[in-house]
Amino acid sequence: MNDEEYKQQLEQKLWDVADILRGSMDANEYKNYILGFIFYKFLSEKIENFLNKELEEDELTFQEAYENDEDYHTILPEEAVENLGYFLEPQYLFKTIVDKAQLQEFILEDLEKALNKIGESAQGSESEDDFENLFEDVDLQSSKLGKTPEEKNEKISQILLKLSEIDFKLEDTKRDILGDAYEYLIGQFASSAGKKAGEFYTPQEVSKVLAKIVTLDKSKIKSAYDPTCGSGSLLLRISKEAKVADFYGQELNQTTYNLARMNMILHGIPFDDFEIKRGDSLEDPQFIDQQFDAIVANPPFSAKWSSSKKFQKDPRFAEYGKLPPKSKADYAFVLHMIYHLKDNGTMAVVLPHGVLFRGAAEEKIRKHLLEEKNYIDAIIGLPSNIFYGTGIPTIIMVLKKCRTADDNILFIDASQEYEKIKKQNKLRPQDIDKIINTYKNREEIEKYSHKATLEEIRENDYNLNIPRYVDTFEEEEPVDLDEVVTNLETINKQMKEVDQEIEKYCKELGIKPPTF
Repeated sequence: MNDEEYKQQLEQKLWDVADILRGSMDANEYKNYILGFIFYKFLSEKIENFLNKELEEDELTFQEAYENDEDYHTILPEEAVENLGYFLEPQYLFKTIVDKAQLQEFILEDLEKALNKIGESAQGSESEDDFENLFEDVDLQSSKLGKTPEEKNEKISQILLKLSEIDFKLEDTKRDILGDAYEYLIGQFASSAGKKAGEFYTPQEVSKVLAKIVTLDKSKIKSAYDPTCGSGSLLLRISKEAKVADFYGQELNQTTYNLARMNMILHGIPFDDFEIKRGDSLEDPQFIDQQFDAIVANPPFSAKWSSSKKFQKDPRFAEYGKLPPKSKADYAFVLHMIYHLKDNGTMAVVLPHGVLFRGAAEEKIRKHLLEEKNYIDAIIGLPSNIFYGTGIPTIIMVLKKCRTADDNILFIDASQEYEKIKKQNKLRPQDIDKIINTYKNREEIEKYSHKATLEEIRENDYNLNIPRYVDTFEEEEPVDLDEVVTNLETINKQMKEVDQEIEKYCKELGIKPPTF
């Protein structure tokens, strides 16, 4: 079975697991159970594989050592927490719980203990923040699982038994099967999540564009940061384009914050190589003293924020003269990201088109970024209807601090080049390549891209709307009036012939012909 066939089979099995819960709760709720249990299975298999290998010289398995020699009750937890960040006793491993489920035993109490013990085992260690309350969204007592404990137990048992059939091939370190499966599910659930908050899951194709831009001509990145990191997908995408030493992210939503930490671990990122914090990046920034080499983000579009007067003295916003308006935090996120960007770094952020032309405070900020700072490097227009849950057209704004005074600003209109799949538009590999190559070479392509000088932008009153710089107007073919007249004469002749035929038949029938 090749990789693509395996992937399709895996995705089908995962969707079959979802069928068990579909109907009793909405997708945004049952994703917490499915993703949580996948992660629990992963952690169980990972610790068992690790400790079995550590005990090879003693000719013991993890289970044998822990059950038959109390000395290992201290040694093994210390070894696991130091290397993996957590510990789980054999009696609480996924496979142990599944064995009980196969015998139709009551498993909820043991399962709840198992999930809690993962976080408890990390307390007081370096990994505490990464494992604390990871499973708090997996509510085993929810009435949506069933009215009685027995009904809840049966439904959870069905899920675990179904997941036990899936081989995530953990031993194959070259393939990120589990991580990709996780991404697949997050993507499937994305359309029902976050609509009210203006939060939209970033499709992998858009993530790829952002990641390629911030890693252009680099094979290594010291630090990558996302101030609205969601499930961590954007950060992880960077690691597919370059080797990343350390990942940093902040996320407001508790559930998504848990997913981001799980996602990092599932993708094999060591617990001491990532730092995901919970909180509002604008109101309560957790990395205020740090700067990063690569910054990516897809902030909630035009979200509200306090725009409090206290921010007038905040080093992130102070020099721009105006604070972004309360009703639209887009530029608040941009300025926050700029503050955290290293002098030789690159940032790429997804934003609504309004940031290009809106007036008042946003216009003043935009003018300052252009005239005083010269940070805006490129504006890339994306197709509409490319995000789950919204048809809003968006742009990618690329910013750098290391631009020289005479650098142009590159405008790319990629809005018309995509593939339509059902109701969703999608960037194809060739579309992504064209965007990246055009950006890399700062190439001018008719009706696609243009290098604008600051003088041009001044003439347009600092309005960055893409059609002002990339002319996509298609001239209509000239009309041949002689040909039109000839066609009309032919039609008129044909109508007369038809009328004569109708009149003939009407005479035969003895009725008045409907001709004029």
